[in-house]
Amino acid sequence: MKDLIIIGGGAAAFAAATKANDLGAAALMINAGLPLGGTCVNVGCMPSKHLLAIAEALTATRRSAFDSVRPPGPNGRFSVKAVREEKDALVAGARRRNYEGVLSSLEHVDFREGRGRLVAPGKVDVGGEVIEGRHVLVATGSRASVPPIPGLAEAGYLTNVEALQLDEAPRRLVVIGGGPLGLEFAQIFARFGSKVTVLEALPQIVPRSEPEIATVLEEALQAEGIEIRTGMRIERVQPGRPKTIVCGPDATDCFEADAILVAMGIRANTEELGLESAGGRLTRAGFIETANWYEAGQGLWAAGDVTGRMPLETVAAKEGALAAANALEGRRDSLNYNAVPWAVFTSPQLAGVGLTESESMARTGYCNCRTVSYSQVPKAIAVKDSVGAVKLTIDRDNRIRGAYACGANAAEIIHEATLAIRHGLTVQDIIDTVHVFPTYSEAIKLAAQAFTRDISVMACCIG
Repeated sequence: MKDLIIIGGGAAAFAAATKANDLGAAALMINAGLPLGGTCVNVGCMPSKHLLAIAEALTATRRSAFDSVRPPGPNGRFSVKAVREEKDALVAGARRRNYEGVLSSLEHVDFREGRGRLVAPGKVDVGGEVIEGRHVLVATGSRASVPPIPGLAEAGYLTNVEALQLDEAPRRLVVIGGGPLGLEFAQIFARFGSKVTVLEALPQIVPRSEPEIATVLEEALQAEGIEIRTGMRIERVQPGRPKTIVCGPDATDCFEADAILVAMGIRANTEELGLESAGGRLTRAGFIETANWYEAGQGLWAAGDVTGRMPLETVAAKEGALAAANALEGRRDSLNYNAVPWAVFTSPQLAGVGLTESESMARTGYCNCRTVSYSQVPKAIAVKDSVGAVKLTIDRDNRIRGAYACGANAAEIIHEATLAIRHGLTVQDIIDTVHVFPTYSEAIKLAAQAFTRDISVMACCIG
């Protein structure tokens, strides 16, 4: 009998296996579907950020912010096929190094390739063999959610998986969904040569962000030629060449596309899992229902995207480690999701952590906020990259509760605000901390200083 059976092979599964190994527990990982590493290394973070970096490098050959620098023009050797081949090599190397190699180093963890199916509490069938465990952790992850839009299946569509395998950029690409995934792929293919249109059903792109910050990104993407339409309800898709996406009950808006990319959230991988046989249940949205400490039933646990809490690789890893420790040590630890940062890796980047202004008002009936433009940040001025803004939200005790940023290095500078939120720091704590000058990180400090003075008439050397 194993101490812990892990169904899945992604971030949550590997974090759980590592924690079990650290505790000296006998564990078994069972994986099918995506290769080891799951979404992140195979069809998520690693390959998409690689493509974004290539698109950024390609753009750098075409334009410059400096009058004294004249770009040489488009790179005639560029091809999407070469990009795909380079990406595949990167993924294969990362999978070997960060997952296959790691798994072989875990002396207390065994591995079985195959689809694990729960047949009873503490019992998992894999390839016809029933294996027993004191605890079972489900970490099967998720895949793209495809909406039941009439005609979409007949017309054909891409998800992030297929988009990463294209050898040519579609001439016209319509992206359904204005969240992080949709916007990242929109910019990738726009820079690769596609005419891109983004359709978002809600009033703003990146709906979980502060509106002012989302607007900065929207305007920057539009300046690159990406058409963004919000408040778009898709009625149907008409198959053909081109495909036609019809929006509005009166077909008031129609968009032609050679390819359609669906980026509308995730769906949990729970089919044929046998969850009910082990006492587990699904939420109305189809994710595994768990307690705050990731327990899903007697001896049953779940972590990562399959729970639907916060679908990030970093969160999946933390949940996997916590779930394993809770199961094996009888703990009830959980993650503080209000102190988890996230980012959109477009150019400019958008990042956030904690409460937005509207969330603060809804939860506490109070909000005090300040927004600072990158045009007020000395580093941004010096390098002529002043598209961006930072917004901070504080509570009645001047503690930082939320931070949202769009601009260069936003995904890096958000960590200062993350630590402030996690440790209950105030704006004065940020102000009193000496920052390197000049840096983009000073945007956080300037936003904090904006609560105490008019920063438009402040010398840059004021502490």
